[in-house]
Amino acid sequence: MSNDLRSPLSRARGLGSAKDGVHHFWVQRVSALALVPLSLWFVFSIAKLATGNTSYAALAYWISAPSVAVTLVLFLAATLYHSMLGVQVVIEDYVAAPASKLTVLMLNKFVHAIAAAAGIFAVLKIALA
Repeated sequence: MSNDLRSPLSRARGLGSAKDGVHHFWVQRVSALALVPLSLWFVFSIAKLATGNTSYAALAYWISAPSVAVTLVLFLAATLYHSMLGVQVVIEDYVAAPASKLTVLMLNKFVHAIAAAAGIFAVLKIALA
């Protein structure tokens, strides 16, 4: 039991808006829902490609199809966005020090943005070559 004589409202001030968590919750669920068909498509496509002696040229030809390139970009974007949201929740729950939390949250967004940019650039470079 705490010796703090402040009211619950006083203790909660400055801890953020309760409305923000609902948005995060829904965005994470929507990205997860989008990942269901995208992941199934990706797994079955890779399995189909891996049945033979797949070369770089065959993979590049497959990626150069507009529907494949667009779907790969969507898959990468949704996967990395969903991952960023999940890692953010873990950081917010388990990193206690405010300065460390802010630093790691910024690093999380930066790393995921770089990974998304690199992945999308790679797909577009192969698709448009």
